[in-house]
Amino acid sequence: MIGLGHTLIAHVADSSFPSDHLTLWWAVAFSLALQRGPRIAGVALALLGVPIAWARIYLGVHFPFDMLGAGAVAAICAWLTLREARWYLVPSYQLATGIHRRLFGGLIALGWVRE
Repeated sequence: MIGLGHTLIAHVADSSFPSDHLTLWWAVAFSLALQRGPRIAGVALALLGVPIAWARIYLGVHFPFDMLGAGAVAAICAWLTLREARWYLVPSYQLATGIHRRLFGGLIALGWVRE
């Protein structure tokens, strides 16, 4: 976008900080790594994010600082989400259940769902 170096693939002309690809990848990885059960999967996904970061830099679509920013944003978001789950998780589940009942309750009562 700024014409610095060689860009090996086309990239949309928008802000590159932080990397969207790596932010999503590491947000999932860090969210799993903060849990007790899937911790190993989270660490594995986080480690697999390193080659993604390197590839994005090598292709010329990001700077290294974009990758560090992605890691910081993902880690902070995963931690805040886990820390504050007590106030949003139950209301979100109740809202989703209410919408499901309104949309599909009639069909279920008519027998459209079989066991």
